[in-house]
Amino acid sequence: MRKILVTSALPYANAPLHIGHMVEYTQTDIWARFQKMRGHQCWYICADDAHGTPIMLHARQKGISPEELVARMSEEHQADFRDFRIGFDNYHSTHSEENRELAELIYRRNLEGGHIVARTITQLYDPEEGIFLPDRFIKGECPRCGAADQYGDSCEACGATYSPTELRNPYSAVSGATPVEKETEHLFFRLQDFEEMLKAWTRGGHLQPEVANKLDEWFEAGLREWDISRDAPYFGFEIPDHPGKYFYVWLDAPIGYMASFKNLCGKKGLDFDDYWAEGSDAELYHFIGKDIIYFHALFWPAMLHGAGFRKPTTIHAHGFLTVNGQKMSKSRGSFIQARTYLDHLDPEYLRYYFAAKLGPGVDDIDLNLDDFVQRVNSDLVGKVVNIASRCAGFVTKRFEGRLAAELAEPELFQRFVDAGEAIAEDYERRRYNRAVREIMKLADLANQYIDEKRPWVVAKEAGREAELHAICSMGLNLFKVLIGYLRPILPGTAEKAEAFLKIAPQRWAEIGDPLLDHPIEKFKPLMTRVDPKKVEAMVEASKEDMAAKPQKPAPAEERAATIDYDDFAKVDLRIARIEKAERVEGADKLLRLILDLGGEKRNVFAGIKAAYPEPEKLEGRLTVMVANLAPRKMKFGISEGMVLAAGPGGEEIYLLSPDSGARPGMRVK
Repeated sequence: MRKILVTSALPYANAPLHIGHMVEYTQTDIWARFQKMRGHQCWYICADDAHGTPIMLHARQKGISPEELVARMSEEHQADFRDFRIGFDNYHSTHSEENRELAELIYRRNLEGGHIVARTITQLYDPEEGIFLPDRFIKGECPRCGAADQYGDSCEACGATYSPTELRNPYSAVSGATPVEKETEHLFFRLQDFEEMLKAWTRGGHLQPEVANKLDEWFEAGLREWDISRDAPYFGFEIPDHPGKYFYVWLDAPIGYMASFKNLCGKKGLDFDDYWAEGSDAELYHFIGKDIIYFHALFWPAMLHGAGFRKPTTIHAHGFLTVNGQKMSKSRGSFIQARTYLDHLDPEYLRYYFAAKLGPGVDDIDLNLDDFVQRVNSDLVGKVVNIASRCAGFVTKRFEGRLAAELAEPELFQRFVDAGEAIAEDYERRRYNRAVREIMKLADLANQYIDEKRPWVVAKEAGREAELHAICSMGLNLFKVLIGYLRPILPGTAEKAEAFLKIAPQRWAEIGDPLLDHPIEKFKPLMTRVDPKKVEAMVEASKEDMAAKPQKPAPAEERAATIDYDDFAKVDLRIARIEKAERVEGADKLLRLILDLGGEKRNVFAGIKAAYPEPEKLEGRLTVMVANLAPRKMKFGISEGMVLAAGPGGEEIYLLSPDSGARPGMRVK
């Protein structure tokens, strides 16, 4: 029997879960349930990631303590997980005594090993709020392309990365004040001390090949020290012997895996060291999104190694979720919260659809809502559940609810059983899409058997009672095998099916045991078809959710500094016709626009690609541009102006359009 500890990345305790989150938890839950069915000792643990500046500020905005905010969010998260059938063995919080003790232990051991050093750095400071500002709480003009309202670490318009101190006209996203540079002492983890160990570990079969290849790029660039401290005020754990200094959230967040398991050990009488000590024979698996590979595949094993703990057996990264081929969007109603989905649809529909798409790689998966309806209705209702509904009624009415004493087609049944090891290997290797395909092939065979035997015809003919009994009993035994193979994906449906079949929850080794001379219950529908109207209602509700949220007015300082009319009059706003719009090769966010100002042509690069995935549809449209902006040399060419747009960013950017009657070259007054 294997000893296995499984984790999913910790959801941040600052917002509700959405269906994109559920990709990871469904993927992990399927794997953990499969391991338990195989008879292994498998523990699946998680926790809320409860520290950091965003949580501190969010709580302040609500007028409550951070502790109260994370407690509320934990209740919401756990309710959503429970209703999505995510079977955690323990769910905890990083704001816990177990996490404090382990964070201090790992810090102290790395400090004693010479892997943590202190040095003075310069950071941007909000003089009104009295806080040092994280990169994402500083905004200003990009130092490369001049785009306004860019974050302190990267530009969404041109893709440049930089230091927050390089921003032009920076302002605090918290208060709107102009930040000042201020020196402070911080603690740094010397990641470069572990370079050789990490190179060997990342190439030791612990990561997917594409992830290991990505890490090679970071090795080539050189590993850097990692800032592991933050200054007060901060919601987190204070660093021992450093008053006013706190562990950075990304230090104690992965330690939350250990803390949640330690909490479980206290409940179950388990030995913590059996799973976390160096040299442990237990297996440790982390399921994460591809956006946090750097922390999990470099910092985390290095921290563990430096503190004398074991490293993960495998870190499995997955891709992102798109909806109808595009990033999730609040304006389109495709940014669907987990609770909104649950209010309208059965969670097992989505679990199955994700499983049918998930493979062992890091590719993104798409939730196409039309395909979702068709596939669930066809596969689960039309194929699997249909087998039971076609056979059960005859057994109940004609044979007192008891199955035949022998299998009518033992070779066919054995074919289903023999497929089990290949399906098990697919589950083990996280090839769920392949496992689903194989299970559905078997479902097709079962339905083909019933179609050929036509029990509805046999039932009408005298003297064929035994034949009818044999056919329907065979069909229900094939159904039992199928529902066993699907149990990791559809635990709720499997539970109802097992109650109908009057059997205990199936273990993997028991799937091939036929039910002979065995009683069954009266059949009740195990799953209903997906109603497309409910999908439409879910999308509409997601739009309403977004529209109903009150938007906090930005402080005047954040909106803009006051300028004189003479300064404003210098800005030459002109009507322009978009003559050509095209993607920029090699740029993630830019479109190239050729603008006609009434005879004069301008080349402008605009960071609006996410909002306009089909740029050719912009051609011929009128918009407004700043015509007297100095030309700016960019990586992809010269930009000769700026188009005006509104919106929070990303997919939600809207080019300004003049009223009818405007024409290219007209000045906007």
